[in-house]
Amino acid sequence: MNDLWTTCSTAIAQLLSGDPQLWGIVGVSFSVSASALLIALLPALSTGFMLAYFRFPGRWAAISVLNSLLAVPTVVVGLVLYMLLSRAGPLGDLNLLFTRPAMIIGQILLCFPLLVAMSLSAFQAADHRVLETAKTLGANPWQAFITLLFEVRFALLAAVVTAFGRIIAEVGSAMMVGGNILHHTRNITTAIALETGKGEFVQGVALGIVLLVLALTLNVSLGWMQSHSRVLRHGT
Repeated sequence: MNDLWTTCSTAIAQLLSGDPQLWGIVGVSFSVSASALLIALLPALSTGFMLAYFRFPGRWAAISVLNSLLAVPTVVVGLVLYMLLSRAGPLGDLNLLFTRPAMIIGQILLCFPLLVAMSLSAFQAADHRVLETAKTLGANPWQAFITLLFEVRFALLAAVVTAFGRIIAEVGSAMMVGGNILHHTRNITTAIALETGKGEFVQGVALGIVLLVLALTLNVSLGWMQSHSRVLRHGT
């Protein structure tokens, strides 16, 4: 018990001291995940909108495939990407393996289906008269789309929060295509796995605390957005 308390207190002290190596690892995680989310966001929202408002051959097959991709383990995504980016793979000449861009690509593949699925649900739940009203008032297609986005903003924010929480906490893809290289591709989850394997628990616990605080913050934000959305919808 004393060892556990000592480890936790030392980990907290390391966080508060601003240890550059520790916070550098945190920075890698946030920069990679934020980049992946920003790149995937607009294409995912556009895809969710098209699936919700347009009817075309293969629509249900596309929705089924996207929903199936939600259950794909992160390590499988990492394995497929590793085979594509390795020197023997078709994309080996790009020299992306064990780089941050490779990690970003992996996280895009992970968050894109989730963003599409949640944005699709949000658009389907929206009042379809919003677009018609906006066009009647003289809005062009882009302005009407922005109006619809504003109408479902809380549901879309919930999708963004959920997607960010999924990719920043994943370890399988980041480990396989990032290589866990210090100061380059080592992020929170891969560092925890490494330090735990070495029997060095202080840095692992410190990084775990960062993830726990992040998870708490994301869940509180998600709960607030969902409750606020219900309040606005019911007018109470």
